[in-house]
Amino acid sequence: MTDTHVDLLRHGETEGGERLRGSIDDALSARGWEQMRAVVGESGAWSRIVSSPLQRCVAFACKATQKYRLPLDIEPRLREIHFGDWEGKTAAEILAAYPDRLERFWNDPINHPPPGGDSFSAFQARVLGAWDDLLARHAGAHLLIVTHGGPIRVILGHARGLPWAEALRLPVPLASLHSLTISAAKCNGTTRAIAVVHN
Repeated sequence: MTDTHVDLLRHGETEGGERLRGSIDDALSARGWEQMRAVVGESGAWSRIVSSPLQRCVAFACKATQKYRLPLDIEPRLREIHFGDWEGKTAAEILAAYPDRLERFWNDPINHPPPGGDSFSAFQARVLGAWDDLLARHAGAHLLIVTHGGPIRVILGHARGLPWAEALRLPVPLASLHSLTISAAKCNGTTRAIAVVHN
C-alpha cells in the first residue's frame, strides 16, 4: 500500500487579538495571511487540500486551491473546540470571572471543560472521526489540512500514542506546519495504519 502524506497547517493570526475563539468566525489579519504564505512557500506538492469551514482556515485554503489548481474539501468536523461561555473572551477576562475554573481547565482540560463548552471526549471523537475518514478516502494522497490548534494536537497526539493530557500541551504555534507519513503495516495478520511524525 502506498504511503499517505499529510501536512497539518494551523491558521495564522486573526483579527481581534488573542482570545478564545473556538467557534467565533474571525478573519485572518494581514499578518496572519503573511504568516501562512511564508510557511507554505511555493511548493504546492499536495494532491488535495482539506479545510475547517471557519474563515481563518478556509479563506487561505480557497486561495491555495486556486493557486495550485487542486480540489478542496470542507470538513466541518475539523473546526476548533467550542469554548462555551468563554468564547470571544481574553484570558484576563476569563480569569476575572472564573479564576478557579480557568486554572483547572489549563491544568486538566479533559476533566474540566469550559462552562457550556465541548467535552474533550466529544471533541476528540469528532476530530478523529474526520481523520480516519480522510485517511480511508485519500489513501496514497498528499494532503494539506488547514485547521486549528486543538484538532492538530488531537491528531498529533493520536499519531504519537501520547496520553491526551500530554497531547493537549504540544506546541502548535500560529501558522505552524506539522508533517506526517501514514504507512500500512501488518500486525498479527491484520493491516493497520502506522503514523510517523516528522516534526
